[in-house]
Amino acid sequence: MGNVITVESVTSGHPDKVCDQVSDAILDACLAQDPKSRVAIESFGSHGLFVIGGEVTTHAKFDAAKIAARIYKDIGYKDKLKIITNIVKQSPDIAMGVDTGGAGDQGIMYGYATNETPEYLPKAVALVHKLTRGLEDLRKSKKIKWLLPDGKAQVTFSNGKLKTILISTQHKKGISIEQIKREITNKLIKRFVSYINGVEILVNPTGKFEVGGFFGDTGLTGRKIMVDTYGGLIPHGGGCFSGKDPTKVDRSGAYMCRYVAKNIVAKGLAKKCLVSVAYAIGRAEPLMIAASDEKGKSLTAYAKKNFDFRPRAIIERLNLQTPIYLSTASYGHFGNPDFPWEKIES
Repeated sequence: MGNVITVESVTSGHPDKVCDQVSDAILDACLAQDPKSRVAIESFGSHGLFVIGGEVTTHAKFDAAKIAARIYKDIGYKDKLKIITNIVKQSPDIAMGVDTGGAGDQGIMYGYATNETPEYLPKAVALVHKLTRGLEDLRKSKKIKWLLPDGKAQVTFSNGKLKTILISTQHKKGISIEQIKREITNKLIKRFVSYINGVEILVNPTGKFEVGGFFGDTGLTGRKIMVDTYGGLIPHGGGCFSGKDPTKVDRSGAYMCRYVAKNIVAKGLAKKCLVSVAYAIGRAEPLMIAASDEKGKSLTAYAKKNFDFRPRAIIERLNLQTPIYLSTASYGHFGNPDFPWEKIES
């Protein structure tokens, strides 16, 4: 990982995260009515336009446009979107393999855990999510009244020591950069960082951030996969999570890898653990399972003996056919003890 690391997080109002949340809210609406729903939803937002496309096979009745409008409003945006939907039935070619318990796609997934924080995440990852979630808390509680929904945070550590904190946050017009930096430092950063002497603090480095959301940038489902996982500190197979039901191993396989890694660390078998798995579409048995500790020692035999990586077994073990996914679509898919893949076995 090197001696210097930097990781990023974004608020729920970031354009990409709006898209992730809409895609997962539609997934939840399907699973709430039909737990065996097959869902693959992508969302795209740009300057007043919002497009929802994808494939589903479900008995559920849902209105994707209404769901999108509700999520957008709940996040904190007040403008109206022109919403276009184009959702069709999933390909029978894919269903043919998935119906027998096979993987919904090919690919490689990774999971990681470390004992350096209570969340079993790298301390930089745990901190940066606290900062962006804290931004949203300050906005929704009105403890900082000029905050608007869009925002980002980034932290840099050098040799394990915090070096830089960067906060970029959307704000109402007419607020000075001095006020923004003062309130963000006192009400947000000092809440989570006990020492700021010697730490470089950057707040809205361009001077202002008044235009945000879909008026400042486009958004797309699955474009924050490093924010969703481990900040780029470990490998990533490239597949996103949001909008996909658990037969898609991009999601369920990555959750299982995290579950295995976390339980290995929690049992004291490693201080850090990296788990990876690979699948072929339509086939249940993984092509590869690998696990190792912080020294590179193999834990693969233990992982194979104690955990079943077949897609149907993962879905059953982690109870993944339930409408829990909207809550995963902001501030990372790992570290929240309410998520079933975060449970530690007794």
